[in-house]
Amino acid sequence: MIKKINLLPILFACLLIASCGGSDDGGGDGGSTPPPTPNSAPTRVSTLVYPTADLLCIDNTINFQWSASTDPDGDTVTYTLRIALDRDMTNIVEQLTASTNSRSVTLDTGTAYYWNVIAKDSQDEAAPSQTYAFYTEGDGVSNYAPFTATLNAPEMDGFVDAGTTTLSWTGGDADVGDTLTYDVYFGDTNNPALVQSDVSASTFDVTTVAATTYYWRIDTKDDSGTKSIGQVWSFTTN
Repeated sequence: MIKKINLLPILFACLLIASCGGSDDGGGDGGSTPPPTPNSAPTRVSTLVYPTADLLCIDNTINFQWSASTDPDGDTVTYTLRIALDRDMTNIVEQLTASTNSRSVTLDTGTAYYWNVIAKDSQDEAAPSQTYAFYTEGDGVSNYAPFTATLNAPEMDGFVDAGTTTLSWTGGDADVGDTLTYDVYFGDTNNPALVQSDVSASTFDVTTVAATTYYWRIDTKDDSGTKSIGQVWSFTTN
C-alpha cells in the first residue's frame, strides 16, 4: 500500500524561507545608491569695477578689479582675466588666473584693450562677464582712436521678426570731447556692404525678409577722421 504524502506543509515552508531571505545583490537594505548631485557652475561676474568702460588709463600698470562670484555648491571659485586687442576677444594678449577678484597687469602704452572675466570652479565655468574697453596713454599722443562699437540689438545670432529691424549699438572714445559718427554695413553675406556713411545716431533701421540670416558691422570714426573697424554681427529673421 502506497502511503500518500501531504506536500502542502513543505511548499508553505519553502515559500516562507524565500520571502524572508535577503537580496543577493550584496545590499544590506536592498536599496539602490542615489545618483551623485550634479555640479553647479558659479555665478557670472556681474560688475567690472576697474578699469571702467572707455577709460583712458594714465598708468599702463593696471590693477584690474571685478565683483566676486558665488558658487551654489560652496566650491572654491577662481577667475580667468582675459585682455584682448578686439572686443570679440579673438586676439587675446593676456589670459591670467586669479584666486581673488583683482589682478595687476602691466601692458603696452598707447594701445586700446578690451577685457572681461570668467568665474569657474573645479568642474564648470560661468558665462563671461560683459566686456569693457580702455586705453593706455602713450607719449605724445594727442588723439586716440575710438573704441569699436558695442552691440545692443539684435542680439548676436538671435531671431527677430521680419520687416523693419532696428540696429542698435554704443560707441566709445577715450577722448571725451570727440564727436563720433558711424559707417553702417549690412547685407545677407558675411562681408556686408556699406549702406550708409557718417551716421550720427547709434541706431539704424533696415528692411528684412523672413527666414534670412543678415550680417552687419559698425565702423566708428572720431572728428579727427580716425576710424576703428567693428566686428561682424549676425541675426536671423523668423
